[in-house]
Amino acid sequence: MKLSKHEKVLTGHYPTPLDKMVNLSKKINKGELYIKRDDMTGLGFGGNKSRKLDYIVKEAIDHGYTTLLTYGGPQTNHGRMTAAAAAKFGLKSILMCYGNPPKHASGNIILDRMLGTEICFMDTTEVRQVPAEKQFEAYYKLRDDSTDAIIKRYEEQGEKVYVVPIGGHSVIGTIGYIDAVVEIMNQLKDQAVSADYLVTGFGSTGTFAGLWLGAKYYQVPFEVVGISVAPIDAKKIEDTAKFINQVSQELGLGITCQSKDLWIEGDYYGEGYNIPDAITRKYMLMLAETEGIFLDPCYTGKSFRGFIDIIEKGKIPSGKTSIYLHTGGTPAIWTEEHLKAMEDELWNKDQITIFEYQKV
Repeated sequence: MKLSKHEKVLTGHYPTPLDKMVNLSKKINKGELYIKRDDMTGLGFGGNKSRKLDYIVKEAIDHGYTTLLTYGGPQTNHGRMTAAAAAKFGLKSILMCYGNPPKHASGNIILDRMLGTEICFMDTTEVRQVPAEKQFEAYYKLRDDSTDAIIKRYEEQGEKVYVVPIGGHSVIGTIGYIDAVVEIMNQLKDQAVSADYLVTGFGSTGTFAGLWLGAKYYQVPFEVVGISVAPIDAKKIEDTAKFINQVSQELGLGITCQSKDLWIEGDYYGEGYNIPDAITRKYMLMLAETEGIFLDPCYTGKSFRGFIDIIEKGKIPSGKTSIYLHTGGTPAIWTEEHLKAMEDELWNKDQITIFEYQKV
C-alpha cells in the first residue's frame, strides 16, 4: 500500500485559506501568527475530518458499502461530518454515541438528524460500575455488541456497513493530513513566508500523526506541535508513535518515530469533555475579537489556548512564525450547556443599550 496509489473523492473544498492574524500578532507581540482555516472545508459546516473522509469514503464506495457507521460523543464533529459525507455521496449513516441521550437536542445532534443519520446511544451506566481495571474491557464489549446488533439490522435490510473508526483514525484517513503538508508549503511559498511551527489539536491523534509524518516525509522547515484537548499520559504518546510507525510502514514512507520525537503539550482540556469552562471561553473571545474567527468550546478553544500559552511562555521562541490549524467544530457553540454559559457572560442588562421613542 503506497502513498501514491491511493485515490480519493472530494468531500471538501481545497486549498483552505492560510491567513496572517495581523491583529493577534500585534496583541501577543511574540512573532508572526498565521491560521490555517480547515474549519472552511465546506461540507457540513466544515472541519478537519473532510481530508480524512476523502479517502475513507472512496474506499467505502470502491468496496460496495452503502452505509457509514462511526462513533463519538453526542456532540461529535467527526460524526456530523461523516453523516454529511454520506449524504453527499448517496450513502446512509449511523452514529453510535457514548452515554445516554441528552434531555434536549441541540448543536450537532440537530445537524446529524437533518443529515438523515440514525443516532444510537450506548448506555454506559453499568460499565461505570465495573471495577476500574476491567472498565476498558467492559466498554469495548458494549461498543462491539452494540455495533454488531446495528450492523445485523442493516444487513437484514440489504445494506453493507463500513465502520469508520472514531475521529477517522485509520491509515488511509491519515493520508489526508500528509497531503495537507504539501498544500501548506505551497501556500507559504506563494506568500513568501517561512514558518517555524505548526500547532494543531491532539485528540484522536490522526490529524497530528498525518501532519507529523508529512513534515518528515517532505522535509519541511516547520515543527509540528500537538495541543492535547483531553488528559494525556505517556501511554497515549507512545501509542501515537506506534500508530505513526504503522502508517509509515503501510504506506512505504521509510520514517520511524519514537515517543521522544513528539512534541505534545497537555493541561489545556479545561473541566473535561464538553463541559463549559471560563478559561476556554476567554481564548474563544480573544480570537473572535481580534480576527473575527470563531472557535468551539470542546476542541479548538482548548487547542488555541495552548497555542497562545506556549508562545507567551517562550516554549515557542519569540520572533518565530507559527501557524495554528483551525480544525472546525463551531456548531458546538450552539449546544445547550455552552449557550447558557456564554449567555451568562455576554448577555445581561449592563451590556444592553435601549433607546425609547421620545414624543415631540
